[in-house]
This record gives sequence, C-alpha cells and structure tokens, in this order.
Amino acid sequence: MPGWSRSGGSGRGYCVRVSEFDGLRGARDSVRLWFEPGRVHQEGTTPDYRFSLANERTFLAWIRTALALIAGGFAVDQFLTDHLTHWVRVVLSVALLVGGVACTLRAVNHWVRCERAMRRGASLPVSRFPAALALLIGVVAVAMVAAVLFGWAG
Repeated sequence: MPGWSRSGGSGRGYCVRVSEFDGLRGARDSVRLWFEPGRVHQEGTTPDYRFSLANERTFLAWIRTALALIAGGFAVDQFLTDHLTHWVRVVLSVALLVGGVACTLRAVNHWVRCERAMRRGASLPVSRFPAALALLIGVVAVAMVAAVLFGWAG
C-alpha cells in the first residue's frame, strides 16, 4: 500500500513517498531467491552452520506437513466415497490440498527469509501462517467429525 515513510540518514529526517511497487519488488526478489539459493550466500556474513542446518530441518518439516496434507486430501476424495456425499468430499479434499500447496510455498519462502535474516544478523521473521494452517486443519477435522457423526453418506 502506498504511503509515507520517514527517512534520512543525517538525523534531519524527511518524508518520502513509498510506492506499492517497492513491496512488490521485494516480493519478486524473494521469489527469485527460491530458484537461485546461491544468491543468499552473497548477503551478509555466514552464520554458524548449525543454524543453517536447523533452518533446513525446519524447511523439511514443513515439506513433510505439506505431503501429509496432500495425501490426506487424496485419501478423503478416493477412499470415503461410501461415507460422504460428493460435495462434502470435494470441500474437505480441496481444503487439505490447498493447505498442502500453501505449506509447500510457505516452506521455501520461510527458509529464504530466515537464511537472509541470519546472514544479516537481523531478527528472524515471524509469520501468522502456522496459526492459519492450524485453523484450516481444525475446521477440516470438525467437518470430518460432523460427517462421521451425522453420516453424510451419498
């Protein structure tokens, strides 16, 4: 969103117009790093390798979560044909599949953001994604419990 930002390195401080394209440019550069991870090493200083390895383990945990969500989406669609109506199966399957895709994209984005922050000596980025994912899984779980209890068979 365009707005005004306070700037000025000499202590005087003055306002400059911040373009919405600055945010888009940052997002574009971040996505480029997904496909050119070697560019991350050009920033800042190399952190302790244990932190980079921990970052990779976190990335892999998110990928495992994404694979589980995708497998769950296919399982609901393929194996609950006698237990749920078509529309209930589709809604639950799509919710799980979308969660899996979002989890995959979030994994690589979070890996890049954390690696860059560590190399720059900045605070690690925070995210609302884990809460959103937990909410999605909770809603799907409640819907599955309701489907089992009320027997929405086709």
